Amino acid sequence: METNKSKNNKKYKPSRPKRFLALALFILIVFVFLLIKIGHLQFVQGSSLKELATRQQTTSRVLSAKRGAIYDSTGTALAISADVDTVTINPQKFVKDSDEETKILQEKVATKLSEIFELDYQETLTKVCSTSSVETIVQKVEKDKITELQNWMKDNKISVGINIDEDTKRYYPYSNLASNLIGFCGSDNQGLAGLEYYWDATLAGTSGKITTTQDASQDLISNQDAQYYAAENGSDLTLTIDINLQTIAEKYLEQACITNECADGGNVIIMQPNTGDILAIATYPDYNLNTPFEPNEALSESWDSLSTSAQSEALQKMWRNTAVSNTYEPGSVFKVVVASAALEEDIAESDTDEVFSCSGVEKVADRRIRCAKTSGHGSQSLRLALQNSCNPAFIQLGQKIGIETLYKYFEAFGFFNKTGISTSGEVFGLFHDIDAVGPVELATISFGQRFTITPLQMISAVSAIANDGILMQPRIVKEVTHTDTGAVTPIETKEIRQVISSETAQTVLSMMDSVVTYGSGKYGQVPGYSVAGKTGTSEATEGSTAGYVSSFVAVAPTYDPQLVVLLTLYNPQGKQHTGGQIAAPVVAQILSEALPYLGIPSKNTSTDTPASQTTSNVKKITLHDVRNKTAAEAKKELEEQGFKCSFTCSQNAIITEQIPKQGTSLVEGAIIKLYSEDTISDKAITTVPDLKGFSYNASKNSLASKNLNINVVGSGIVVSQDPIAGTEVSEGSVITVTLQPDIGSSSY
Repeated sequence: METNKSKNNKKYKPSRPKRFLALALFILIVFVFLLIKIGHLQFVQGSSLKELATRQQTTSRVLSAKRGAIYDSTGTALAISADVDTVTINPQKFVKDSDEETKILQEKVATKLSEIFELDYQETLTKVCSTSSVETIVQKVEKDKITELQNWMKDNKISVGINIDEDTKRYYPYSNLASNLIGFCGSDNQGLAGLEYYWDATLAGTSGKITTTQDASQDLISNQDAQYYAAENGSDLTLTIDINLQTIAEKYLEQACITNECADGGNVIIMQPNTGDILAIATYPDYNLNTPFEPNEALSESWDSLSTSAQSEALQKMWRNTAVSNTYEPGSVFKVVVASAALEEDIAESDTDEVFSCSGVEKVADRRIRCAKTSGHGSQSLRLALQNSCNPAFIQLGQKIGIETLYKYFEAFGFFNKTGISTSGEVFGLFHDIDAVGPVELATISFGQRFTITPLQMISAVSAIANDGILMQPRIVKEVTHTDTGAVTPIETKEIRQVISSETAQTVLSMMDSVVTYGSGKYGQVPGYSVAGKTGTSEATEGSTAGYVSSFVAVAPTYDPQLVVLLTLYNPQGKQHTGGQIAAPVVAQILSEALPYLGIPSKNTSTDTPASQTTSNVKKITLHDVRNKTAAEAKKELEEQGFKCSFTCSQNAIITEQIPKQGTSLVEGAIIKLYSEDTISDKAITTVPDLKGFSYNASKNSLASKNLNINVVGSGIVVSQDPIAGTEVSEGSVITVTLQPDIGSSSY
């Protein structure tokens, strides 16, 4: 049986040739199958696979241009762009072989991106699934989040599709400084307000782009079809603004608005008359340029109670440069323009007596228009009329000039057009149609009411008077620097026209000097300098809630004009409201710091005599440095100097701080507060009292009662103080008070 089985097995075992034949047949079948598959891939799916490979290997990225910086005239950066990162994606890189694999990857990427950058998941997923070549996920990203993303990509072996590119973020080093002028940028670095908006095309530059191919490791693959467009960085702007003058202007503007409770804020402009350069321009309240969509302090009080639309309107108002974008009734400041027209047309002379008569009221048609001085000014020359800011006299002058001639000069001074300043939002004034001007309208126009202009138009007109009658276009940008090439393009000053003769301009300045020396602008005097000026107080129309507008314009020095300053305060709610009382002293403070800063020498003039007498009568002592001495030693040295001192530390304790600081010039008997390292955290704080209207002695005693020291400028009564009333300061601090002769209540 076993033998038979063996025979049978041999019978059915394949022979060697048959096995080779079977193997060959199998190889042939596989080979044919591969040929068919390759043919299918090559000829049937070839174009689609090529397209898919191209999409997977091609990368396209935007190369951001760096926005140009904004500098002041001293080279200080006011707006710069800091390096940050922007995350973009190439959606096609998340497409896999199957729809299921693609969906899983897309959801995975969208989930992580939305988690890291705190984005809406659905919106992020829509971008990841987009058919666009590039989608921006987030801009201006902090480094810690970028590091988190990079670590996740490494852990999940995602090397393509997510791009991290260098970008820039706009940053304003001085936050609120000149905020209403500079403006700000949006998240895409596009200018949205102020100079940032007006000069956006110059500052922004042009973005670049790179389109090429890369392998799985994101290494670039040589490709003749690669395209590279370099980014062109934005140009830098250099302004005419001087950061030091801007700081001075903003400080005193803020003090004036707070002290006088100006419900609608205020603005101030400092202009160089012979060039038209704006050296400072400020609006109060201002805002933080780094957080422009957050309400400022004044707005935050009512912010939560506002509707969404009301909040938007409030922000728009907060951003406005009111010196350029808002109009107002100028009031008596405008009388210098009317006087200029009269003198140029030989309708009046400056010093001819008894030309104008004021009984305290002027009847015009059916109206009785009153003078600020109800008892009247009597007979006056034009100089006295301007000096007294007499409305009846200027009504009579306007009637002599006539509306046609007045409007001719208004147009020549630039009141019917924009000034052409290179910033956003400029408007111009609104006047009656000439055919609609009747006797009453002519009367009110003659003393600066019932029409509107911008503060910029007003100071430009006064600057023309200060510039021998030549009107200059206001200049805010001095030069443009191409950052890639270094080429500098200057913005030249521009003369508009000769409005009045040099002789007329000099006569008007002489009359304005009389206003400050003898008239309603006495509080505008600056020790050591001659000042020409004019006060202004306009009243709101009947039924309006706008309130008063108080202003003062000054030219200094009078006969060699270097600066023109205009301060405008809106709707003051304090005890006083006239321009001579609340605006003139502030302009004097600004000039008292600005003129010496610019190196303009002071001269002995009649206006500085009272101040010099006051200074000479007050003995000043320079405070020694007593730090690093024991309290007992410091006390002895200071008392020998003629000061009083106070400390709470032990007599053997080492003094580490003194208030006021060493080197301060103080009056005899001043109080000095001393602190050791152990007591410095317990500084005594007090509130600055309101000294307005006080004499020097009364001010000194009031401050001494609060352990505060006095620094005095001028003589008479206090018209301004720094810091302002209500400010919390350390005991021993010095309060500067500006005194001027009391001129009563006629400072209109």
